[in-house]
Amino acid sequence: MTDARLRYGRASLALSFLVQGVTFALLVTRIPAIQDRYGISDGLLPAFLAAVPVLAGVASVVTEKVVARVRPGIVLRWAQPVVLLALLGVGAGSEVWQVAVSLGVFGLAVGALDASMNMMGVSLQRAYGRSIMLGFHAAYSLGGIAGASLAWAGAHWDLSLLVSYLPAVAVLLPVALIGSRWYAEGGDPAQTKAAAGAGRGASVPFRLLLPLCLVMAFAYIGDSTVSNWSAKYLQDVLGGSEQLATVPYNVYMVTTLLGRAVGDLGVRRFGAVAVVRGGSVLAAVGFGVVAVAPGAWWGMLGFTLLGLGLCVIVPQTFAAAGRMFPGASDVAVARLNVFNYVGFLVGSPLVGALGDAWSYRGAMLVPMVLVLATLVYARSFGAEPARYGGGHERARAADVG
Repeated sequence: MTDARLRYGRASLALSFLVQGVTFALLVTRIPAIQDRYGISDGLLPAFLAAVPVLAGVASVVTEKVVARVRPGIVLRWAQPVVLLALLGVGAGSEVWQVAVSLGVFGLAVGALDASMNMMGVSLQRAYGRSIMLGFHAAYSLGGIAGASLAWAGAHWDLSLLVSYLPAVAVLLPVALIGSRWYAEGGDPAQTKAAAGAGRGASVPFRLLLPLCLVMAFAYIGDSTVSNWSAKYLQDVLGGSEQLATVPYNVYMVTTLLGRAVGDLGVRRFGAVAVVRGGSVLAAVGFGVVAVAPGAWWGMLGFTLLGLGLCVIVPQTFAAAGRMFPGASDVAVARLNVFNYVGFLVGSPLVGALGDAWSYRGAMLVPMVLVLATLVYARSFGAEPARYGGGHERARAADVG
């Protein structure tokens, strides 16, 4: 594959990550408006919200089977427009069944999209021979900031969901379709086809993938804790104002973007194991600061450290799965991707239940311990490729560090 083809493929995939960051932020930051529009009760809302990651997990498993026959780029090319149109459907409906269908389609398409995007990222990183995964996730973070800003503008100007979503979809949909023309994966077409065939028969033993699955779940438990509880924690526990309570998540997103923007350089210089260990310790310190913070500004410091620490773990977990199973990386990534939804589902209810039964300060110690547990599995980020299907392939030293 030519260098130009790789560069175009890398840029187009980064664009897809950015588009998905905007799309997902537009959905999750307008949940109160969605609830009001459709008259969804507080008791029914958790079921709607849980359905999205559950269906996404199902779709991720199905994508594992699909990519044995068609390449991840084809899955992504079709999944991203469906996600955007499903978002538009959420804003355009008027009946509860309509938003239920739209969210269901959104969840299924997101599962296929997340899995295929990360499969392609792992493949391109292998072709480059150096760490580039954090850059893709930095694009997602940038999209998330843009999407949250658009959502804030829609709420500030009291725009309907349809009016808020329609311009974004009208711009992003053609951009995503045009960008998909340059999707690329590592290796030439013949090698890619051969890899797909090998992937069908290759085994990905769950016991070898399990450490990475646990790390993925722990990271998303931490992430969902911030996204769902940071505002309430700062206002109700630390005594911050209502306006100040909106800041921690924005700070978290900005520091996530900054950490991912420079994270690939850290992996190339110090190796994936050292970067993941450093990120885990930093995130745990962040949770510790949040738990003992005497006031709102100390809490802000804790959430800042959290963003810088957590941001490196998820991209490197996908990259590690690709290194561990180089001949079946698509299968490994699809299975690993399920655990980001597991963490998302577990994190928010876990913190809420502990907060109500015990204290929200104490509840923050649980994700802190789980993030620290990543240190136990850090060696998996530098493991050599596993043996399966009679083949064995050396990982690139630049990736393993």
